[in-house]
Amino acid sequence: MLSTKNIKKLRDQYIGPSFSLSYHEPLHIVKGKGQYLYASDGTQYLDAVNNISHVGHCHPRVIAALDKQNRLLNTNTRYLHDNIVTYADELTNKLPAKLDVCYFTNSGSESNDLALRMARNYTDSNQTIVITGAYHGHTNATIEVSPYKFDGPGGAGSPDFVHQIPMPDPYRGKFRSNNDDIALKYADCVQQTLDGLDNDNKQVAAFIAEAILGCGGQILFPENFLAAASKKVQQAGGLFIADEVQIGFGRVGSHFWG
Repeated sequence: MLSTKNIKKLRDQYIGPSFSLSYHEPLHIVKGKGQYLYASDGTQYLDAVNNISHVGHCHPRVIAALDKQNRLLNTNTRYLHDNIVTYADELTNKLPAKLDVCYFTNSGSESNDLALRMARNYTDSNQTIVITGAYHGHTNATIEVSPYKFDGPGGAGSPDFVHQIPMPDPYRGKFRSNNDDIALKYADCVQQTLDGLDNDNKQVAAFIAEAILGCGGQILFPENFLAAASKKVQQAGGLFIADEVQIGFGRVGSHFWG
Protein backbone atom coordinates (compact mmCIF):
# COMPACT_ATOMS: atom_id res chain seq x y z
CA MET A 1 0.00 0.00 0.00
CA LEU A 2 1.28 3.46 -0.88
CA SER A 3 1.98 5.86 1.94
CA THR A 4 -0.16 8.97 2.35
CA LYS A 5 2.85 11.10 1.39
CA ASN A 6 3.41 9.17 -1.85
CA ILE A 7 -0.29 9.28 -2.76
CA LYS A 8 -0.29 13.08 -2.36
CA LYS A 9 2.82 13.34 -4.54
CA LEU A 10 1.33 11.16 -7.27
CA ARG A 11 -2.00 13.04 -7.14
CA ASP A 12 -0.15 16.29 -7.72
CA GLN A 13 1.55 14.69 -10.71
CA TYR A 14 -1.32 12.81 -12.36
CA ILE A 15 -4.68 14.11 -11.10
CA GLY A 16 -6.27 17.37 -12.23
CA PRO A 17 -6.50 20.05 -9.51
CA SER A 18 -10.29 20.32 -9.85
CA PHE A 19 -10.56 16.90 -8.14
CA SER A 20 -10.31 18.47 -4.73
CA LEU A 21 -9.65 16.74 -1.39
CA SER A 22 -11.46 17.27 1.89
CA TYR A 23 -9.76 18.41 5.11
CA HIS A 24 -6.37 20.06 5.71
CA GLU A 25 -4.96 16.60 6.34
CA PRO A 26 -6.78 14.39 3.78
CA LEU A 27 -7.92 10.96 4.94
CA HIS A 28 -6.53 7.81 3.34
CA ILE A 29 -9.71 5.74 3.15
CA VAL A 30 -9.27 2.09 2.18
CA LYS A 31 -12.60 0.40 3.00
CA GLY A 32 -16.27 1.05 3.54
CA LYS A 33 -18.91 -1.05 5.28
CA GLY A 34 -22.43 0.00 6.16
CA GLN A 35 -22.39 3.51 7.55
CA TYR A 36 -18.65 3.51 8.24
CA LEU A 37 -15.44 4.32 6.39
CA TYR A 38 -12.06 2.95 7.45
CA ALA A 39 -8.71 4.69 7.07
CA SER A 40 -5.36 3.04 6.32
CA ASP A 41 -4.42 3.30 10.00
CA GLY A 42 -7.57 1.40 11.01
CA THR A 43 -9.52 4.42 12.26
CA GLN A 44 -13.29 4.03 11.84
CA TYR A 45 -15.29 7.07 10.71
CA LEU A 46 -19.05 7.52 10.67
CA ASP A 47 -19.74 8.53 7.07
CA ALA A 48 -22.10 11.51 7.14
CA VAL A 49 -20.77 13.25 4.02
CA ASN A 50 -20.02 10.70 1.30
CA ASN A 51 -21.80 11.69 -1.88
CA ILE A 52 -25.51 10.85 -1.98
CA SER A 53 -25.59 7.93 0.42
CA HIS A 54 -28.38 5.37 0.21
CA VAL A 55 -28.07 1.89 1.77
CA GLY A 56 -24.51 2.30 3.00
CA HIS A 57 -21.23 0.92 1.73
CA CYS A 58 -20.91 -2.60 0.33
CA HIS A 59 -24.44 -3.70 1.18
CA PRO A 60 -24.40 -7.50 0.72
CA ARG A 61 -27.63 -7.59 -1.34
CA VAL A 62 -26.32 -4.90 -3.68
CA ILE A 63 -22.96 -6.64 -4.07
CA ALA A 64 -24.66 -9.98 -4.73
CA ALA A 65 -26.97 -8.50 -7.37
CA LEU A 66 -24.07 -6.76 -9.16
CA ASP A 67 -21.96 -9.92 -9.10
CA LYS A 68 -24.80 -12.09 -10.38
CA GLN A 69 -25.63 -9.77 -13.30
CA ASN A 70 -22.00 -9.12 -14.28
CA ARG A 71 -21.37 -12.85 -14.48
CA LEU A 72 -24.38 -13.25 -16.76
CA LEU A 73 -24.65 -10.22 -19.06
CA ASN A 74 -23.47 -6.62 -19.24
CA THR A 75 -24.64 -4.79 -22.35
CA ASN A 76 -26.69 -1.78 -23.40
CA THR A 77 -30.43 -1.44 -24.03
CA ARG A 78 -30.45 -2.08 -27.78
CA TYR A 79 -31.49 -5.69 -27.34
CA LEU A 80 -34.63 -7.19 -25.87
CA HIS A 81 -34.39 -8.14 -22.21
CA ASP A 82 -37.01 -8.64 -19.52
CA ASN A 83 -35.14 -6.75 -16.78
CA ILE A 84 -35.43 -3.31 -18.34
CA VAL A 85 -39.20 -3.47 -18.87
CA THR A 86 -39.82 -5.12 -15.50
CA TYR A 87 -37.83 -2.40 -13.79
CA ALA A 88 -39.60 0.33 -15.75
CA ASP A 89 -42.97 -1.12 -14.73
CA GLU A 90 -42.02 -1.25 -11.05
CA LEU A 91 -40.49 2.24 -11.16
CA THR A 92 -43.48 3.91 -12.82
CA ASN A 93 -45.71 2.40 -10.15
CA LYS A 94 -43.88 4.73 -7.74
CA LEU A 95 -44.69 7.79 -9.89
CA PRO A 96 -47.85 9.87 -10.44
CA ALA A 97 -50.25 8.34 -12.96
CA LYS A 98 -49.29 10.43 -15.99
CA LEU A 99 -45.54 9.82 -15.58
CA ASP A 100 -45.37 6.40 -17.20
CA VAL A 101 -42.47 6.47 -19.71
CA CYS A 102 -38.82 5.94 -18.72
CA TYR A 103 -35.56 7.16 -20.22
CA PHE A 104 -32.69 5.41 -18.46
CA THR A 105 -29.39 7.28 -18.12
CA ASN A 106 -25.98 6.73 -16.52
CA SER A 107 -25.88 9.63 -14.05
CA GLY A 108 -27.84 12.41 -12.45
CA SER A 109 -26.10 14.99 -14.62
CA GLU A 110 -27.11 13.09 -17.74
CA SER A 111 -30.70 12.81 -16.49
CA ASN A 112 -31.06 16.54 -15.85
CA ASP A 113 -29.31 17.32 -19.14
CA LEU A 114 -31.88 15.17 -20.95
CA ALA A 115 -34.76 16.79 -19.05
CA LEU A 116 -33.54 20.24 -20.11
CA ARG A 117 -33.24 19.12 -23.74
CA MET A 118 -36.80 17.77 -23.65
CA ALA A 119 -38.17 20.96 -22.08
CA ARG A 120 -36.38 23.15 -24.59
CA ASN A 121 -37.58 21.03 -27.48
CA TYR A 122 -41.17 21.11 -26.19
CA THR A 123 -41.25 24.88 -25.65
CA ASP A 124 -38.80 25.96 -28.37
CA SER A 125 -37.09 28.05 -25.69
CA ASN A 126 -34.16 27.85 -23.30
CA GLN A 127 -35.39 30.36 -20.71
CA THR A 128 -34.97 28.57 -17.38
CA ILE A 129 -35.89 29.43 -13.80
CA VAL A 130 -33.62 28.13 -11.02
CA ILE A 131 -33.22 28.52 -7.27
CA THR A 132 -30.24 30.38 -5.85
CA GLY A 133 -27.63 27.92 -4.54
CA ALA A 134 -29.00 24.97 -6.51
CA TYR A 135 -26.84 22.27 -8.12
CA HIS A 136 -28.11 20.08 -10.97
CA GLY A 137 -25.02 18.49 -12.53
CA HIS A 138 -21.65 18.95 -14.21
CA THR A 139 -22.39 18.84 -17.94
CA ASN A 140 -22.27 22.17 -19.76
CA ALA A 141 -26.06 22.41 -19.80
CA THR A 142 -26.51 21.52 -16.12
CA ILE A 143 -23.71 23.82 -14.96
CA GLU A 144 -25.53 26.63 -16.78
CA VAL A 145 -28.58 26.06 -14.52
CA SER A 146 -26.59 25.49 -11.32
CA PRO A 147 -25.88 28.67 -9.30
CA TYR A 148 -23.84 26.49 -6.94
CA LYS A 149 -21.42 26.05 -9.86
CA PHE A 150 -21.63 29.19 -12.02
CA ASP A 151 -21.58 31.53 -8.99
CA GLY A 152 -18.91 29.45 -7.24
CA PRO A 153 -15.11 29.34 -7.58
CA GLY A 154 -14.15 29.32 -11.26
CA GLY A 155 -17.73 29.97 -12.35
CA ALA A 156 -18.59 32.29 -15.22
CA GLY A 157 -21.80 33.68 -13.75
CA SER A 158 -25.38 33.19 -14.85
CA PRO A 159 -26.16 32.89 -18.58
CA ASP A 160 -28.69 35.44 -19.83
CA PHE A 161 -31.34 32.74 -20.29
CA VAL A 162 -31.16 31.54 -16.67
CA HIS A 163 -33.19 33.39 -14.05
CA GLN A 164 -32.64 32.92 -10.32
CA ILE A 165 -35.27 33.21 -7.63
CA PRO A 166 -34.38 33.58 -3.93
CA MET A 167 -33.72 30.40 -2.01
CA PRO A 168 -37.03 29.53 -0.28
CA ASP A 169 -35.42 29.17 3.11
CA PRO A 170 -37.96 29.74 5.91
CA TYR A 171 -35.17 30.38 8.46
CA ARG A 172 -32.61 32.52 6.65
CA GLY A 173 -34.35 33.57 3.44
CA LYS A 174 -35.97 36.73 2.14
CA PHE A 175 -39.27 35.62 3.67
CA ARG A 176 -39.16 33.74 6.96
CA SER A 177 -41.42 31.58 9.04
CA ASN A 178 -42.80 34.50 11.01
CA ASN A 179 -44.27 35.87 7.78
CA ASP A 180 -47.73 34.76 6.71
CA ASP A 181 -48.02 32.67 3.54
CA ILE A 182 -44.30 32.63 2.80
CA ALA A 183 -44.78 29.76 0.35
CA LEU A 184 -46.97 32.00 -1.81
CA LYS A 185 -44.51 34.89 -1.44
CA TYR A 186 -41.68 32.74 -2.78
CA ALA A 187 -43.96 31.42 -5.53
CA ASP A 188 -44.69 35.05 -6.44
CA CYS A 189 -40.95 35.43 -7.13
CA VAL A 190 -41.43 32.83 -9.85
CA GLN A 191 -44.43 34.77 -11.16
CA GLN A 192 -42.38 37.97 -11.28
CA THR A 193 -39.80 36.17 -13.43
CA LEU A 194 -42.55 34.84 -15.68
CA ASP A 195 -44.02 38.35 -16.02
CA GLY A 196 -40.60 39.70 -16.97
CA LEU A 197 -40.17 37.05 -19.65
CA ASP A 198 -43.64 37.78 -20.99
CA ASN A 199 -42.87 41.49 -21.17
CA ASP A 200 -39.80 40.63 -23.25
CA ASN A 201 -41.87 38.32 -25.48
CA LYS A 202 -39.95 35.29 -24.26
CA GLN A 203 -41.33 31.84 -23.48
CA VAL A 204 -40.29 30.03 -20.31
CA ALA A 205 -38.92 26.56 -20.96
CA ALA A 206 -38.65 25.12 -17.46
CA PHE A 207 -38.40 25.62 -13.74
CA ILE A 208 -35.94 23.07 -12.36
CA ALA A 209 -35.72 22.37 -8.64
CA GLU A 210 -34.98 19.74 -6.05
CA ALA A 211 -37.80 19.12 -3.58
CA ILE A 212 -35.19 19.47 -0.82
CA LEU A 213 -32.28 21.72 -1.73
CA GLY A 214 -29.16 19.54 -1.50
CA CYS A 215 -25.85 21.31 -2.10
CA GLY A 216 -27.54 24.59 -1.21
CA GLY A 217 -27.76 23.48 2.42
CA GLN A 218 -30.37 20.71 2.87
CA ILE A 219 -33.15 23.29 2.83
CA LEU A 220 -36.75 22.21 3.41
CA PHE A 221 -38.99 24.57 1.45
CA PRO A 222 -42.17 26.11 2.89
CA GLU A 223 -45.07 23.72 2.46
CA ASN A 224 -46.87 24.09 -0.90
CA PHE A 225 -44.16 26.30 -2.43
CA LEU A 226 -43.27 23.85 -5.19
CA ALA A 227 -46.92 23.09 -5.97
CA ALA A 228 -47.72 26.79 -6.33
CA ALA A 229 -44.54 27.64 -8.26
CA SER A 230 -44.77 24.72 -10.68
CA LYS A 231 -48.43 25.51 -11.38
CA LYS A 232 -47.51 29.07 -12.36
CA VAL A 233 -44.80 27.80 -14.72
CA GLN A 234 -47.13 25.25 -16.32
CA GLN A 235 -49.85 27.87 -16.79
CA ALA A 236 -47.25 29.94 -18.65
CA GLY A 237 -46.56 27.01 -20.99
CA GLY A 238 -43.37 25.81 -19.36
CA LEU A 239 -42.43 22.54 -17.67
CA PHE A 240 -41.43 21.74 -14.11
CA ILE A 241 -38.35 19.51 -13.79
CA ALA A 242 -38.24 17.68 -10.45
CA ASP A 243 -34.59 16.91 -9.73
CA GLU A 244 -34.70 13.81 -7.51
CA VAL A 245 -31.08 12.77 -8.08
CA GLN A 246 -29.86 13.38 -4.53
CA ILE A 247 -33.08 12.93 -2.56
CA GLY A 248 -35.17 10.38 -4.46
CA PHE A 249 -35.37 6.58 -4.42
CA GLY A 250 -36.28 6.38 -0.74
CA ARG A 251 -33.51 8.55 0.65
CA VAL A 252 -35.88 10.74 2.67
CA GLY A 253 -37.21 7.67 4.47
CA SER A 254 -40.93 8.28 4.74
CA HIS A 255 -41.49 8.78 0.99
CA PHE A 256 -39.98 7.26 -2.13
CA TRP A 257 -39.60 10.73 -3.72
CA GLY A 258 -38.70 14.06 -2.14
